[in-house]
Amino acid sequence: MQVYEATKLRIKELCRQNRMSEYRLIYRAGMPPSTVKSIMNGKSKNPGITNIKKIAEGFGISIREFYDSDLFDNLET
Repeated sequence: MQVYEATKLRIKELCRQNRMSEYRLIYRAGMPPSTVKSIMNGKSKNPGITNIKKIAEGFGISIREFYDSDLFDNLET
């Protein structure tokens, strides 16, 4: 699995766990909808740590907690 695929799956996982829609996340993260949509549909192959930080904050977690998932084990380079 590529990093961008694991990132997308992690966002979906956190949305489910927090019973949060993608639109609610966009609002809480204070990000442009196009940025989040680009990450979620796979157009953004490298979302950048700044965007991940904003997304994590939208969930009320740290970057460390965002990446604390088995999804990020054994990624392809």
